[in-house]
Amino acid sequence: MNAPQARYYEDVSEGMELPPATRTVTTTQMFLYSAVTRNPHRIHYDEKFAHSEGLPAVLVQGPLQGAQLCAYLTDWMGPGGFLKKFSYSNRGMALPDQPLTLRGRVSRKYRVDDRPAVDLELWEENATGELLVPASATVLLPSRADA
Repeated sequence: MNAPQARYYEDVSEGMELPPATRTVTTTQMFLYSAVTRNPHRIHYDEKFAHSEGLPAVLVQGPLQGAQLCAYLTDWMGPGGFLKKFSYSNRGMALPDQPLTLRGRVSRKYRVDDRPAVDLELWEENATGELLVPASATVLLPSRADA
């Protein structure tokens, strides 16, 4: 595994697309995430129960999807970045063992408290391109001018 690459404010431009990443959540990951978060809801592990609730399958936990988007962002910003703000909203159902694509775009560059800041739009979509989880974030990035 490679060390995260440093990302500098000067390397970022408004409208810049983040490289997409694909993740596939397994039922084992879902089980472990439920155990760690103490979320015993049966729609995340009991297929029969999920069907009885009108669902096509067990569902990937919403907070797990948010965590994946946050990790995608922190990988992008690199070790010198600081995540100042992150928010997301679950809008669709993610199913296990199906590819989920994480995407992002820089929406604004500016300075806050004399520190280089970047606002981003992020989102997760399923294999058909359906938006499942929109998110937004603000990160502070190091500047070559300050080094």
